[in-house]
Amino acid sequence: MEVDARPRSVTPGRQRWHVERVLGRPRAAEVLAAALRRIPGITEAQANPVTGGVLVRHDARVHATDVGHIVRRAIALIAGDPTEAGGRPAPARPAAPAPRADHGLAVRPVLAVGGGVAAGIALIKGSALTRQLVAVGGVAAASAAVLRKAWHGTVDAPQDAVGPGAERHALLEIVGPHRRRLYRAGALSVACQVSELALGTLLGWTGLVLIKGQAAPLVGLGLTTASAQLFGLAGMVAAACAAVAGLSYASNLQWRRLGQDIEHDWRGRTYRHVQHLELGHLEGERTSRVAGALTDDVGQLGAFFAGPANEVLQLGTSLALLVPAFLLLAPQIAWIAFLPIPIVAWLSLRHQDKAAADYADTGERRARLGSQVINSLEAGATVKSFCTEDYEAERIDELSEAAQESSRRTDRSTLRHAETVRACTTASMAGTLLIGGRSVLNGTLRFEVFSPLIGLPQMLLMRMSRLGGIVDQYQRTLASYDRVQRLRALPVEADGTGGTVDVGQVRGEIALHQVSFAYPGRPPALENLSMTIPAGQVTALVGATGSGKTTIARLLMRFQDTDFGSVLLDGRDVRELSRHDLRHAIGFVAQDPFLFDGTIADNIRYGSFGSSDEAVVQAAMSAEAHSFVAALPDGYDTVIGERGAALSGGQRQRIALARAILKDPPVVILDEATSAVDNETEAAIQRTMRLFAADRTMLIIAHRLSTVRQADRIYVMDKGVAEQGTHDELLAQHGLYAALWRLQAGEPAA
Repeated sequence: MEVDARPRSVTPGRQRWHVERVLGRPRAAEVLAAALRRIPGITEAQANPVTGGVLVRHDARVHATDVGHIVRRAIALIAGDPTEAGGRPAPARPAAPAPRADHGLAVRPVLAVGGGVAAGIALIKGSALTRQLVAVGGVAAASAAVLRKAWHGTVDAPQDAVGPGAERHALLEIVGPHRRRLYRAGALSVACQVSELALGTLLGWTGLVLIKGQAAPLVGLGLTTASAQLFGLAGMVAAACAAVAGLSYASNLQWRRLGQDIEHDWRGRTYRHVQHLELGHLEGERTSRVAGALTDDVGQLGAFFAGPANEVLQLGTSLALLVPAFLLLAPQIAWIAFLPIPIVAWLSLRHQDKAAADYADTGERRARLGSQVINSLEAGATVKSFCTEDYEAERIDELSEAAQESSRRTDRSTLRHAETVRACTTASMAGTLLIGGRSVLNGTLRFEVFSPLIGLPQMLLMRMSRLGGIVDQYQRTLASYDRVQRLRALPVEADGTGGTVDVGQVRGEIALHQVSFAYPGRPPALENLSMTIPAGQVTALVGATGSGKTTIARLLMRFQDTDFGSVLLDGRDVRELSRHDLRHAIGFVAQDPFLFDGTIADNIRYGSFGSSDEAVVQAAMSAEAHSFVAALPDGYDTVIGERGAALSGGQRQRIALARAILKDPPVVILDEATSAVDNETEAAIQRTMRLFAADRTMLIIAHRLSTVRQADRIYVMDKGVAEQGTHDELLAQHGLYAALWRLQAGEPAA
């Protein structure tokens, strides 16, 4: 039994398939999804009986090329076919009642058989012309069937899409709001192709004048002599050449601009979406994959419309003009001239299905290679300190060799397909010359008609030889579209519903009421925690790693939301506040602050872009960064490189602190801001904090207890509040804080 299942899109870890067996059969869809989920390595499977779509997600244990075998075997199992399944027959299942749409499907074979019988009678009893027309009709029907199947096979509808209009082709989604430019570029391409066909016809008439002394169609234009016809044809050929050149330039320019507009639009909208993703989803995605979707994949969307889409339209225009011309003027050779069309289309679609898994495998291997290259370069100091340069080079060689072999396999398949197409078109050209020549010799086809037409199919067939490359780019575009859509499907941060926050009116009182929170797949970080951080005071959180200190800061900034309980700012639940206003009211300095590739002034001014140079210098002075900045050759205009590579750790920390000071928020969070700095930098940061903390709420998260010794209140964390009080009060308790102090400072607890 042949299993009718074909891939619609293939990306690393996820594939979409179209399976006829589940179309209109809810029970079959349910059983197929359940069967796939039981296979090791398949993490998720969904089957939609409305669209016939099947979604399969798999982990690294399942190779992309093996998913097709798994899907087909699962289909065969639910159908009870032991040969295809490679195992014992599945137990018989009661057939689900077919919906009404299946009655229409049952009529189609009857119509096909009836049409075939009628065509057979026409071929046996009809005239030669009738037989030729029937052959042309067969070629057209075969072409339409193949192309229709291809179009519907690549519809990228969501798995839960229901109702009319649920199926929408990916190309229409990609074009989006640029349809006017698409129509304009398409019109120019059509005009250009018409000009090319007219030029081919004029050249054919020129050959006819040289051979027979005249071209009959030109006589009606008043050109009766051979000399007049040649001069007239020379002028028309020159005009046609100019039209082809001008229209080709204009159409190609429009297509390229369309591709650039699509790329710019998709990159802008996708990047804006990424910027508003929930931080947990953004941190869970591999940076190289996100960057690849925003660069390579978005670029592929535009590249398809800048080139291959134009070729498809020109090919369609040639077909639309040449088929009627041959049917009207030379039906004897029409069938052989256009016979390669369904064959080439079928070969191209077959190649597309086979190449999908190869492209996914190649992309995955290249992604691993790129990720390893980046990791090795970023870990340059570690690699050199352990003398593992040769080891890293061997790892890159192995990954590069695997990516190269995968690319070679894909290239062999692509080139084999292209040469097969070329052989088919060449054979058709030879057949057209042979059959057309015989028709001219036996008098059934006039030479005046055959001579101008003979060169036109060559133009079409040469375009057909590039169909493999077009299908190649088309498959790449669908794969890129699927990856971009996967990124765009990640949820964005939900904004609060309680209105705006006036930063100038924020007092800064923070309260946590019975808060519990756990990161996905990990034990709880906080359990039933309640605490109050008074407004206008310095509050410190200390404790062991994993005790929940940083989690409190993330909940306050709404990088995460609580599982249970609430976090309040001035008595208002932060989940009800505007995220933008909430974060604008809070200054945040991380343990490893991120500095952008730019000048020191740009990094201090980041987020407060309208600040004056004087304000930037004042903030740097408050953070005790001005002295080392002024000593640099370019001062505040010094370019510090990616992540501030030109600065030391303490200097980066002071620049980040200056950035928070310039923001001037009513609430400040310092998350391990002194854990990786020297004593001098720590003392400078402490002096800055004492000045900056006046009349604002400051939350200090620290491992170094010397950093928080002067805090108004200290909370000792252990997934909750283990101890609280001032430094002296906690030492007097002889508890966990006192033990940590003895460990770090070597002083007695009392």
